Amino acid sequence: MPIATGLTALLGIRHPILLAPMDVIAGSRLVSAVSEAGGLGILGGGYGEKTWLERETAALRRCKAPFGVGFITWSLARQPSLLEIALDARPRAIMLSFGDPAPFAARIKAADARLICQVQTEDMAKQALDAGADILVAQGTEAGGHGASRTTIDIVPAVVDLAAGRVPVVAAGGIADGRGLAAMLMLGASGVLLGTRFYASVEADGAEEAKQRICAAASGNTVRSIIFDISRNNVWPAPFTGRCLINDHARRWMGREVELMQNAAQVVVEYANAKAEGNFDVAAVIAGEGVGLIHDIPPASVIVERISAEADQILSGRRNFLATQA
Repeated sequence: MPIATGLTALLGIRHPILLAPMDVIAGSRLVSAVSEAGGLGILGGGYGEKTWLERETAALRRCKAPFGVGFITWSLARQPSLLEIALDARPRAIMLSFGDPAPFAARIKAADARLICQVQTEDMAKQALDAGADILVAQGTEAGGHGASRTTIDIVPAVVDLAAGRVPVVAAGGIADGRGLAAMLMLGASGVLLGTRFYASVEADGAEEAKQRICAAASGNTVRSIIFDISRNNVWPAPFTGRCLINDHARRWMGREVELMQNAAQVVVEYANAKAEGNFDVAAVIAGEGVGLIHDIPPASVIVERISAEADQILSGRRNFLATQA
C-alpha cells in the first residue's frame, strides 16, 4: 500500500519519494520516470544553463504526473530570468538550495507552485520558513554533492521540531532503500529525497561507467572535500563542500589542498580534459554515503516501488507488533 503523509497530500503524489535535482544527471527522462511512478521528479536546473533548461522543460510538458524544477539558489540569483523558463512549464514545485529563497518566493507562489527549500541548519530552516517555504528538505552530510557537516539523523528531527507541523519535512542524505524511508518517517519526516540511488538508474543522464562505479562502491568510499571544486575552478561559498566517490585524483590531493590551489591552473586543465574523456579516475562521480546499499541499475520506477514497498512492510510489521503489545 502507498504510504500517505502530509507530503504526498500537499504534492498530489502516491509515494513520499522525491528525486534530488542533480545537476546534469536529473534530466527530463529521469524526472518523468520518477513522477509517473508516483514520486516527484525534480529537474536538475543546477547552475542554470538556459538552452538545456529550455529543452528539458519543454520535454516535461508531456509528463502526465506532477514534477518539479530545482536550482542552486545563489547561482539562480545571477540569472533570475531562468525561473520564468521553469515556471512556464507549470511545475508542481520549485526547489531552491544553498542561498536565500526570499527573492524568488513571491514569484513561485504567484505561479501556483510549491516552494521547496533544502536546508542544512536550523537557522537556514528559519530563513526558509520566513520566506514562505511549503516544504523543507533537511539535508545531512551523508548526501552526495554539496552539503554541510550535520548528520542526517541529527538534522532531520531538529528541523522537524522547528517546523512544528507547519510544513512537511523531507529527509535527505545517505538514504537509498526502504529501511531509510521507514527510519526517516519514524524521525518525523514526511518523506525522503534521493539522489545517488536514482543516479544508478536506467533513465539517469550519467555515464554508464559512473553508474557502475556507484554499484561497485562500498560504504565509506566517498569523501566530502573541496578537491573537486578546486579542480573544476568552481569553489563554493562556505560552509558547503562536495561529496564524491574517492578516486585516484582524490587520493592524490587529500591533505594537500593548499598545494592543489597553488597548482590550480594546471590541474583545472587536466581535470577538464579527464571529464571530457569520461576518465573517472580523475573526474568526479558525485555520490553519497548510501552507495554501499546500491548494487544494481534498474528503471527508476522499480526503485520507487521497491523502496515504498519495503518501507510499508517495515512499518506494517511495527504496527502489528505494537498491536500485539496493547
